[in-house]
Amino acid sequence: MGTSIEEIQNFKGKYPKQLWYLFFSEMWERFSFYGMRGMLTVFMVSQLTMNETTANLQYGATQAWVYAFTFIGGLFADKILGLRRSLFWGGLLMIVGSIILSIDPKNFFFIGISFTIVGTGFFKPNISSMVGQLYKDGDVRRDAGFSLFYAGVNLGALIGGYICIAVANGNLWTSIVPEHLRWNFAFGFASVVMIVSLLTFTQTQKSLGEIGLSPLAHLENSKRKAFEIATYIGSLAIVPVIILMVANTVYTDYFMMVIGPASVLYLFYEMKNFSKEENLKLLAALVFIVFSIFFWAFFEQSGGSLSLFAANNLHNTVLGVKLDPNGVNNSANSLFVIAFAALVGMAWLWMAKKKIEPNTVVKFGLGFLFLAAGFWIFYYTKFFADATGKTSLDLFTFGWFIITFGELCLSPIGMSAMTKLSPQRTQAVIMGMWFLASAYGQYFAGLLGANIAEASSNASNLEKLNVYADGYEQLAIYALIAGVVLIAISPLVKKLMQDVK
Repeated sequence: MGTSIEEIQNFKGKYPKQLWYLFFSEMWERFSFYGMRGMLTVFMVSQLTMNETTANLQYGATQAWVYAFTFIGGLFADKILGLRRSLFWGGLLMIVGSIILSIDPKNFFFIGISFTIVGTGFFKPNISSMVGQLYKDGDVRRDAGFSLFYAGVNLGALIGGYICIAVANGNLWTSIVPEHLRWNFAFGFASVVMIVSLLTFTQTQKSLGEIGLSPLAHLENSKRKAFEIATYIGSLAIVPVIILMVANTVYTDYFMMVIGPASVLYLFYEMKNFSKEENLKLLAALVFIVFSIFFWAFFEQSGGSLSLFAANNLHNTVLGVKLDPNGVNNSANSLFVIAFAALVGMAWLWMAKKKIEPNTVVKFGLGFLFLAAGFWIFYYTKFFADATGKTSLDLFTFGWFIITFGELCLSPIGMSAMTKLSPQRTQAVIMGMWFLASAYGQYFAGLLGANIAEASSNASNLEKLNVYADGYEQLAIYALIAGVVLIAISPLVKKLMQDVK
């Protein structure tokens, strides 16, 4: 069997070597994912001639399905495929999706996207679970491991987020790629790096010992195979359904109306088996889940309305260096996360030593205050616009710099709070709800972006800039209110959390 789980978990030094293999596999997968994400809205407007309102709704639906599917992918990995097979199958589907898009992005757009959605659902939740299993319970090095892994996520997002959109816009390798094939090459890029991600995983998985193997190992071979094949066939059969749902956003609306309330009702049903203390903690988890929906709805304008704003209304220099504006919009946040994540972690540790570290709820509230400040800066760009409706990419980038601190106050802490607040028996459900909150965030991001776009249809570029900027001012006000409310209710939520810090 190779390495035993004890040998893996008793590693010397700061990180287990397996973490580096998973780091690179995840890095290339995120390159592919963020590269695709940055292209979607601009592609739909410029190549599929959708109006900006429809493109925003379409973007929201696509991303909502990606995150809703991580819940389903996680369940199948836990119950049938095991983490490794699930990850491999998800990676294959993502490669197929990107290849379909690179062959004919205009005609096969929804088919390619739907393969990628199902694939990401099988890939994304499982690699993080494997990282967790490299550590013994209570190993103090676990947080450092996840921080390094998070850096890998952002490194992939940074490179892919910039390169794919720059190739599509002709701002990279213009002389090599003929104009009519730019989008094919950009989507093709996403498939190549996904192949690299999958090869990295398959060539190093021996070192994982028994981590992530089939949960059905106790069954006889033929029975286990039957379950696995049924899962593969089922996930292929769902692709046409996803195509229908994403192409007609009204179906996505119905789905979102049902899935959230249903999952909350299911949680309440489960709660009758738990003690009062456990139930109070679950209520605290629900508070975090609800507020995170609002956070992602604003933050995820990056792939929707902000990418159109970047494409139409921003100059192309940062500190005098010529850059693709939408490439910057799509990757600046990742650059700042890599640069400042460790510093923010050190700041919390320093505050803890001085006994002034804010609790989790207040950190969540601070996340919203940074978000509000960033969107206020996006609004403020309108005062620097020229007559053609173009404004400062420097100021816009500074807005992302501020928002990154909001993400660092909320995202890593939120996931860790979910695992601490839920009893072992409902961890999969609570993690699923955390991902579902992201799905709702993406969905509402599309609706908000569509509202902003609708107000600016048939407008000149300068009028469009003003409408978008005023929309961002509204979002800044909402984020500010959410942050103040969270900080105000923090003593109450802290009571619900009891001994959980």
